[in-house]
Amino acid sequence: MILYPAIDLKDGQAVRLFKGEMAQATVFNDDPAAQAREFVNAGCEWLHLVDLNGAFAGTPVNAAPVEAILKATKVPAQLGGGIRDMATIEAWLDKGLARVILGTVAVENPDLVREAARAFPGQVAVGIDARDGRVATKGWATETDVMVTDLARSFEDAGVAAIIYTDINRDGAMQGPNIPATADLARAVSVPVIASGGVSSLADLIALRDCGAALNGAISGRALYDGALDLGAALAALKEHGAT
Repeated sequence: MILYPAIDLKDGQAVRLFKGEMAQATVFNDDPAAQAREFVNAGCEWLHLVDLNGAFAGTPVNAAPVEAILKATKVPAQLGGGIRDMATIEAWLDKGLARVILGTVAVENPDLVREAARAFPGQVAVGIDARDGRVATKGWATETDVMVTDLARSFEDAGVAAIIYTDINRDGAMQGPNIPATADLARAVSVPVIASGGVSSLADLIALRDCGAALNGAISGRALYDGALDLGAALAALKEHGAT
């Protein structure tokens, strides 16, 4: 299971939100590239980036810090937020991004997801963000009647690299991930699932790893910034398990 340190970008800074509320943002680093280097130096093998302003605007807003991160680090990075057309997808992949995350368009324009997954095999993930099992879009501001599992299953044959599932009510709340819902989703689809939202301790990571479902990875943000989760120790624990 891969651990993805998260760098959420708002107004050019690395922040964490509380339950997806832009008004409740805590700035953790005003130099996102330096933050990325810190994570890489601790041994991470992937980075998870989110353009929060872009998610609301529907177009990339924090391109400069994302590009600075890509220049400053050598590990693959995935990015979500404001990526809603083929031109933007192509532009980001051309700039060295390893994977784009499509969230809002997965609900509003699923054909684009399929087209992108065909055009860029292994480089397109679907981001499914939900409250109480229902998908939310546009930076989590718009609630839909679409159920998480239904949306995930609709991309079973699309060739997407992963599904990133976020329980919004757990995100940034340091209350642990929604393990039952995440495990249920991972069992319901053959596409690799990455857990997000609430991963706040080594115990949370171990619980996800051992939940009995084939989870591909987990994303953690606030816990790494707060020191509740030591990145080096977490990576070592996951590696040790993988070697046994």
